[in-house]
Amino acid sequence: MLSQTNAPTTRAVRLTATAIVIGTLVAAAPNAADAATAAQSAPDPVWQQRASATYDAMQDNLYTGAAGHGLYRENTDTTAGNPYSFLWEYREATQAALDLQGIDGVGPAYANSAAARIDGFQHYYAVAPGGRPGYESYLPAPLGSGGDVYYDDNAVVGLSFVSQYQATDDAASLDHARAAFDVAVRSWNEDGALTCPGGSDWIDRPDNTTRAANVTGLTAQLAAHLYEETKDTSYLRWSTRLYDWNNRCLRQSAGLYRNSLGDDGSVDSTLWTYNSGAMIGTATILYRATDDPKYLRQATSAARASLRYWSADGRLQQQPAVFNAFYCKDLLLLDSVQHDPSYRAAAEQWATATWRDNRDPATGLFHFQPSGGGDPDWARPAATLDQAAMIQVFAVLGWSSDRLGDVS
Repeated sequence: MLSQTNAPTTRAVRLTATAIVIGTLVAAAPNAADAATAAQSAPDPVWQQRASATYDAMQDNLYTGAAGHGLYRENTDTTAGNPYSFLWEYREATQAALDLQGIDGVGPAYANSAAARIDGFQHYYAVAPGGRPGYESYLPAPLGSGGDVYYDDNAVVGLSFVSQYQATDDAASLDHARAAFDVAVRSWNEDGALTCPGGSDWIDRPDNTTRAANVTGLTAQLAAHLYEETKDTSYLRWSTRLYDWNNRCLRQSAGLYRNSLGDDGSVDSTLWTYNSGAMIGTATILYRATDDPKYLRQATSAARASLRYWSADGRLQQQPAVFNAFYCKDLLLLDSVQHDPSYRAAAEQWATATWRDNRDPATGLFHFQPSGGGDPDWARPAATLDQAAMIQVFAVLGWSSDRLGDVS
């Protein structure tokens, strides 16, 4: 996954009122921990409609179809670049179909698409010399020239297999999730001489010098899911080890995590919404799986503090849409065990503003800055990553409240 700094855009000013509303909701949220979700009304059908419409637009403009092996293009510009997308785009498009599958009533219509996308992960899988398997960043032969194994990519592929397992009880999906974890957990750095030893390397390469919050948090979240599903205590040990390292070595303040720690001791202090989300999600699942109330306290503290930060000064709008998809969904996952109206309010307000401001009504496609967030850049080709992110948020906002515990 790519990380890059976003520049402010003019729409930040227009979102100030939204930030005030969200901040008020956060301040008014109940303080007492309550593991039972408060009764909620059925979700507004507008979210399912928007999810379905955006999925149709993505399929019409970016899906390669059976002739293209059921893959996606990176964006709508067919004159340059690779013929197919990187793994990251493919994973997010797959998760979009999986999230549509979770909507009551219409979900079964997406079951075949979700299953086909899950099967398509095999196109990115290879075993490197020396017997190191993994999902590569680009398609290996015969469809492409291959790429590096990024550990964050492998962690989120594992989360998609968890989604499919939760939706279908397909044992093969759980097996694939476990195998993806085995790849992702290779990232753990064993060099005890480094500053803050441990943490997850970003990429499976000898010259890697970065231990990243995203890999560490997402692998912790995958391990927590696997412990909950299998009761294999090795997953619990890994999840808590990874979770604790992020909190010890990259936590800036409650719910906010610096991007990475270099092997030379340097710190990239950039903050991203998905790093907040992965830690909220991990703590929520650990609470469910262990009944240890400290994890619910930590998840709640991280959610409320991060939401105060991200909802101020248009920061949420400036983040890449795909990172916000992780964050919004993890807030809704926490909402499934401790209801707080500010979580859904934040997700709905961002999703509503983005539908209004970043969608081209003529094509149904979303446009953002090169960063993946901010005001629309109508000249920039519409990207699979961005469409998939919006589908995921719209779809999960359309889930019934009793389904939100299956967010992955």
